[in-house]
Amino acid sequence: MNRILPAALAAALLAAPLASHAADTAPREPYGIALEGFAYPYPVHLLPVVNDGEQLSMAYMDVASAQPNGRTIVLLHGRNFPSSYWAPVIKMLSEAGYRVVVPDQIGFGKSSKPQGELHFDTLARNTIALLDHLKIDKAEIIAHSLGGMLGVRIARAYPDRVAHLVLTAPIGLEDYRLYVPPTPTEKIIEAEDKLTADGYRKQLQTNYAIKLPSEAITPFIDARFNIKGSPDYPRWLRAFVSSGQMIYREPVAHEVALVSEPTLFIMGADDHNAPGRPNAPEALRAKMGQNAELAKALAAKMPNARAEVIPDTGHLVFLEAPEKYKELVLGFLGR
Repeated sequence: MNRILPAALAAALLAAPLASHAADTAPREPYGIALEGFAYPYPVHLLPVVNDGEQLSMAYMDVASAQPNGRTIVLLHGRNFPSSYWAPVIKMLSEAGYRVVVPDQIGFGKSSKPQGELHFDTLARNTIALLDHLKIDKAEIIAHSLGGMLGVRIARAYPDRVAHLVLTAPIGLEDYRLYVPPTPTEKIIEAEDKLTADGYRKQLQTNYAIKLPSEAITPFIDARFNIKGSPDYPRWLRAFVSSGQMIYREPVAHEVALVSEPTLFIMGADDHNAPGRPNAPEALRAKMGQNAELAKALAAKMPNARAEVIPDTGHLVFLEAPEKYKELVLGFLGR
């Protein structure tokens, strides 16, 4: 554990200013719902997109390498994290020669929060539109958590645009509808609105088995709770809940084994994250979230895939075990 703390702390410092645990109960300076006031590690650009007739802006970072190798990597974030948390991975990949494109998907981070519902197909089209805008014909995709579900959808819908796929602690390796009954959106909105910053911290630490010091998690708390003071907070909340419904309603588990591009799963051995588990019947809860085993089983069915499991690591594998993550990713992309 001691060997990863300096790297983890550095990652958090790069991602956003740190605050103390006491800040969970202190008055919060409001952010805008596009995370105005929350620092990102590289300049942020905006791409206009139209989703279901609504004009929106997709935020992204585009980081060039000082010694370019001619290849581009797209990083896909998870549900509960702004794309700024990729900061140490961006640095690692850039130093290895890659151009790194890091979007905030519509509904997340510094991108617009739509009035309509979120859908993986729409997010996939937006991501391809970003590649087209940047004149990138083919890219390596590295995805985390919810981003893993999106990465699978992109690889299936646009296989000619994907060179390699790295699924970092992905969710969606099982169909959560087999365990969890459907929940009305308004009920989820009510529950999420009542969640406190301290409760959210405990939720992250419990659901994700995070092996990071408490202060390294604070930027994630800030990114969510400092926006409560925004007059547009209800729109953010509805978009956030829509992303959870998207995970439930639009499973990709049946598509994973059909991905033909070279694929690497990087799993934390202690990561048993399973969205919706508290709402499942108690008898089924223990069956959910066997993510490392699910990844190995799926990789065995795929034409060109393997799964690597990092011991003593939770959901944020690239922050918790950065050196091992670097070794696995660069080794895989260099094949």
